[in-house]
Amino acid sequence: MRFSHLSYATVVASVCLVSSSVSAFGPPNVRSSIVTGPIVSTFTAPRQSFPRGVFHMKATVAALHDETLAPGIDAIDSSLPTLAPLFQELRTLPYFRLYSCDMLASCEYIPQELFECYTESCEIYPVDDEEVPADIKQSDFDEHEFELDGWARWDMPSDDYYDTEQFPEDFTGYDGIEGDEYDADNWKADFNKAVSGLHAMVSAQVVRGMAEKIESGEGLDPSSPWTDPRAEFDRRLGPEGETPEAVENLYFGMMLLLSAVKAARERLLEDCDNGKIGDDQAVEILRAILQHPLLDEPSIEAASRRLRTHASQDVNSLWEARMRTRDLMRVMNCVQCNKCRFHGKIGTLGLSTALQLVVGHRGTGCDVSKIHRVELAALVTTMGKFSRGIELCLSAQ
Repeated sequence: MRFSHLSYATVVASVCLVSSSVSAFGPPNVRSSIVTGPIVSTFTAPRQSFPRGVFHMKATVAALHDETLAPGIDAIDSSLPTLAPLFQELRTLPYFRLYSCDMLASCEYIPQELFECYTESCEIYPVDDEEVPADIKQSDFDEHEFELDGWARWDMPSDDYYDTEQFPEDFTGYDGIEGDEYDADNWKADFNKAVSGLHAMVSAQVVRGMAEKIESGEGLDPSSPWTDPRAEFDRRLGPEGETPEAVENLYFGMMLLLSAVKAARERLLEDCDNGKIGDDQAVEILRAILQHPLLDEPSIEAASRRLRTHASQDVNSLWEARMRTRDLMRVMNCVQCNKCRFHGKIGTLGLSTALQLVVGHRGTGCDVSKIHRVELAALVTTMGKFSRGIELCLSAQ
């Protein structure tokens, strides 16, 4: 069995973002991570090396490249103790955990040998039809249309729905290679910074998955080059690692998502009142998130304000950003680990929806009434994913 991990797809996406021309989307010359054989092991690391909870680490000790983010970072850190538990509850709600996703789509960017992944760590299966609420399925089918030059291009709905609660994020051998330019003074750098934040979120989930496997006694494959979660945190997310700005970019993405959810708040509250979100429990949880003081904290607008300012200065080239988010979604079809593909698509759609709400076509946002159910669900779900990523980075403080 052989499968190409999310690292390859993410590197492809990163390479695509560097150039403003369509021709940039040819097969890049980048290194990838190929794992041969199922990731199954009886290896168990010494228990004393991994204390209860996640191990000791700090969010970041690196100086910020964009100091305007500092107040927003502090606001997020102080809010997570009350916000994170709400996201944990949100993960259990059908509206936010069920997605109709094309798991059989072909990769359009790199040649592939198609081998099915047989390991439990990367395979997923659709839920039974009766587990999908009829109103969710009907909404997705009714809202199948899309804007040709829009920010997002989700998979066409089918009868196959997959459950993020049944198949949560996990360590499947994902490498974590990335690199891009995000310090320039233009929207392209902002875009790359947001995508890097998405990548950092995935890396944080991977490191968490490694630690949880070790603590549970399951262990990691001793033949894998990644067996120490502390070392992997330093490599993937640390200030001396491969992406020194990874954690800063994680916060940047979180701020964009917070601004987007705030922009969609009235629409989501209206859906609560109309019974579209679910039962009373679901409505109560979502209302608690939408009414959280963090959404109204002025400092979290730093990321969206920066992006809108740059976008308004270069409106005529924003089509390139929309093209890139659509292609970022499609490049996820190059991921042959189905669990990685599933969660990668949700995260990409969540980020695309945030950009749609924050920037729109002219740098001023968009009409929230035109956002589809699956886009709203992915937006809030992705904010929860970023919250968990930041939680991991803060776990020692």
